[in-house]
Amino acid sequence: MIKVTVWNEYYHEKVDENVAKLYPCGIHNAIAEFLRQDDEVIVRTVSLDNPECGLSEDVLDDTDVLIWWSHLLHDKVPDEIAQRVKTHVLKGMGFIPLHSSHFCKPFIALMGTACTLRWRDDDRERVWCVDPGHPIANGIPEYFELEREEMYGEHFDIPAPDELIFLGWFKGGEVFRSGCTFKRGYGKIFYFQPGHEEYPTYYNEYVQKIIKNAVHWAAPQNRRKTIEAPRAISPEADLEKNNL
Repeated sequence: MIKVTVWNEYYHEKVDENVAKLYPCGIHNAIAEFLRQDDEVIVRTVSLDNPECGLSEDVLDDTDVLIWWSHLLHDKVPDEIAQRVKTHVLKGMGFIPLHSSHFCKPFIALMGTACTLRWRDDDRERVWCVDPGHPIANGIPEYFELEREEMYGEHFDIPAPDELIFLGWFKGGEVFRSGCTFKRGYGKIFYFQPGHEEYPTYYNEYVQKIIKNAVHWAAPQNRRKTIEAPRAISPEADLEKNNL
């Protein structure tokens, strides 16, 4: 079984009536609902309001894949919690930051860049699958469309992805690396752009399928309990070890 924790800052649903109508139980629970259709997945949900932001050492130790949604309250996550998440990713925990989570502290720490981008509201997005052989693209057509989505455009200030799976194109002409992967330490990361809180993106069948696939792809294969410090070896010791 894959143990998934879905984290949400859980702010817009409380202060915006339209968002509350669209996601009455919160974006985190909307994501958890479709993930629970997978018999191989166990899901918990946590939010910024929980003690330790819901991300205690015990919770993260018991998490195979962490899904993260945030938008406005990135700075409310203490640096200590962000570093804790980063450490668990380096030890092998999967990490799936969604939409505006490109600005969350753990993602920025793992990328080592500003993670800035261009944006504007309310556009139609065509999501192209540019790596159809990738496991995250399993069951996804050549492209699918989201009638309303927040436009994210290049330049996206991230390191060159290990794999580019989805490319977003908007009617304004902008393009964006909408779905890409990274490996950090023993952990796997999948950033996925669609998911603005004002639109029903997380009810789209292909968005749901992509996130489900990403959970299976990001699940740890070789998780460690600690991060090993680099070990210095002298040439003489290396020769002796190999009986040379």
